Parts: sequence; C-alpha cells; structure tokens
Amino acid sequence: MKICTFESSGRMVPGVLDGTQLVDVSSLGDSFLERVLEDSPSTVTKLLQGCPGYPYAYERLRLPIRPAEIWGAGVTYLKSRDAREDETTSKGLYEFVYSAARPEIFLKGSGDRTVGPGEMIAVRSDSTWTVPEPEFAVVLSRDCKVLGYTIANDVSARDIEGQSPLYLPQSKIYRHSCSIGPVVTTKDEIPNPHNLKIALRILRRGRTAFEGTVSTANMKRTIEELISYLKRDNVFFGWTVFMTGTGIVPPENFSLAGGDVVEIEIEKIGILRNPVSKLGG
Repeated sequence: MKICTFESSGRMVPGVLDGTQLVDVSSLGDSFLERVLEDSPSTVTKLLQGCPGYPYAYERLRLPIRPAEIWGAGVTYLKSRDAREDETTSKGLYEFVYSAARPEIFLKGSGDRTVGPGEMIAVRSDSTWTVPEPEFAVVLSRDCKVLGYTIANDVSARDIEGQSPLYLPQSKIYRHSCSIGPVVTTKDEIPNPHNLKIALRILRRGRTAFEGTVSTANMKRTIEELISYLKRDNVFFGWTVFMTGTGIVPPENFSLAGGDVVEIEIEKIGILRNPVSKLGG
C-alpha cells in the first residue's frame, strides 16, 4: 500500500495511492494512517471502500507524512567515502568512518524544514557547491519499528562540509534542505530493501545535466545495523524518517543552480521530483 497526502478542493488530505486513483481517507479518522502503517495493510484495505477517489496527478501530491525528525546515515557507500575524502581537509577521516564499527549518524532536521514532491528545494545563499543526495529512507515508529519506505533528498553543501566536518550541521540543516516522497510504501510491498535500484537525474533548461544509478545492494551496512545504532539510548517523538546514505555523487565541477529540477527514482516507491531555488540569505 502506498500512503500519500494530496490536494483536494484547496485542502491537504491524507490518502492512499490505489493504482491510478488517489483515495481520500480523511473520513476514516486521524488514526487511519497509523493503523495502515503499524498494522498489516491487508486488514485495512476494506476500509477504503466508500472513500472518494480522484484521478491520479503527480502535481497534487504533497509531503506524504510529517515526521517529527529526520535522521541520516553517512558514508554507507564506497562512492560516498571516496567523494568525502576528496573534498575534505581532514584526510583519512571518512576512510575511518567507512571502516569503523560505529556508523556516522546525524540529525538532518524536522518535518517543518522538509518539502514534498513538486515543492522547492534550495541551495544555501553562502554555498557555491551544493548537490542532491538521493537516498532510500526508512519510516520508523515511536518505538523504532520499520513502518515503510520512502525516497529522500538530503541536499548538502559540499563546500561547507569539506572545510571542516564540524560544519556538517550547517551543510545539512537549513530551510528547504530536504525533500521526501512521493509516497510511503508499506514494508509488505518491499520484502527486500537491500536490492533496489536508485536513479538520479538533474535537469537544467530541460536537458539532462547529470544522471547516475546505484543499488541498495552496494550499501556497506544493513538497514538493521544502522537502526540498531540510531535507537541506542535515543527517544523518538513521533514518526521518524531515517535516510540510509547516498551512493550517487555528482562530479566536483557540478553544483545545483536555481531553475534545475532534481528527479530521484526508486523502484517500488516512485519518483521524487523537486525544482531548485537559490536562497537569498
């Protein structure tokens, strides 16, 4: 089952993407999505009968859920390790992180800083080298159980992080620095999250400026291992999105620019598409 939020008659409503229809489930109560995510989706399918449906249109989709927090794991792909080593002034640090028993885990931000499909992601006003980071993301419950999966774009200022690893929060956390969507696919539809193709395409003036692919099979660490570190002595305040790292890195001479469009596709989930703007400070 694919959970979404979409625009209907000028308001945002919780929904389910059912084939070519967007099903409005707002009449089923605020707890419906929790029941879908936390119970077996097959037990709630019959509740959709009688709910109004509308023709699917990508432009109507919005942030599928509003997570309390978004966390990320870094340097989980060899490509990411090599790119970070090239850009950093702290040589050897990312090689250590890639090989160490403890993974890199960081707080990306909150749902209030995050946008959904079709909404604007941004380049910091003080960055000259910002790139998208396409990531397979896990949706977790308050007790850190896997509820489903989505796509995340961990937009990052590589020039700022490269100056010093201590600048990571400034590189990662700012207005419109993250997008998720277009839906949350429940875990029953993705029995093996460790073998999914991820594709990135960046359009500039209607043409492909960069594209790349990777598989989650190339991750050095399992999702279970990453979650085991995230939840250690931690507390969660609602639904949490946990990004599992990027394995697609544009070259050093490429940076996002205002007017670009970023498309991230992960099989069994869909396409997350966002236009790009440059923040004004």
